[in-house]
Amino acid sequence: MKTDIHPDYRPVVFLDTSSGEKFLTRSTVQTDETTEWEDGHTYPLAKIEISSASHPFFTGQMTIVDTAGRVERFERRYGKRRRAGSPEAKAEAEAEAKAKAEAEAKKEAKAKAEKAKAEAKGKADAKAEKAEADAKSKAEAEASSEASEPETDSNAEAADSEAASEES
Repeated sequence: MKTDIHPDYRPVVFLDTSSGEKFLTRSTVQTDETTEWEDGHTYPLAKIEISSASHPFFTGQMTIVDTAGRVERFERRYGKRRRAGSPEAKAEAEAEAKAKAEAEAKKEAKAKAEKAKAEAKGKADAKAEKAEADAKSKAEAEASSEASEPETDSNAEAADSEAASEES
């Protein structure tokens, strides 16, 4: 390390002017004021406006700043923010789970009803097809018996005409 080019790194007391807190730490900040610390030694004093003792982020007092309705627009789109462990969040999660289960049960019941309806229709269609096939086979049987009867009638007429000619 080169000599005489680095700033003096020494203990310094930082005073947060908004909260009155004091911190002793090491720094290279240049100051003209000094203060006596709790240990009886005198240290340079650096005054600051905001520190971890007064900043809202570190104190837990940070609030959401609404700029042009951004928070409202977010809540409209995605719903209100919930803390993970809050009782409202738990109750809302339970209600959502219950609604989801009810919707699933309705969906299953509807699917069962549609399946039963399809089975009933299939049975009715099969019964109708069987009746149609029976009617068709009965019609074919009648048609074939009618086709064979005229031959019998012709034979009977021919036999009658032969008998009539023998008599004369």
